[in-house]
Amino acid sequence: MRKMIIAILAAAAAASPIAATSAEAQQQRQTTTVVRERPNGTVVTKRTTVNRRNVAQNHRRWARGQRFDRRYASNYREINDWRAYRGRRLYAPPRGYRWVRSGNDAVLIAVSGGIIGAVLAGAFN
Repeated sequence: MRKMIIAILAAAAAASPIAATSAEAQQQRQTTTVVRERPNGTVVTKRTTVNRRNVAQNHRRWARGQRFDRRYASNYREINDWRAYRGRRLYAPPRGYRWVRSGNDAVLIAVSGGIIGAVLAGAFN
């Protein structure tokens, strides 16, 4: 009897993170049906909207001295030609560094260690 109770409690504990994850996913996405009537007939369209509040929580604020991990960067892109962004305050990266884009921020990263040398917040607004 004890083994059965322990097995049921273990199964319930293992399933609870899965249920919490699916509940969060349901809150982020919402599908609505929109019916539009036009002179030539009725058109039915479906739209999926994403709740921006929950998505914005995944945004990371970068600071000098942190280790940069591209898994946490939103809209990650390497900036190969920094000269094209001179109007956005980018300058020539020192030897061993490169510029990357994370969301609207430009981040100067050391190639060897991934340590952040500088952050230009809002450079791509």
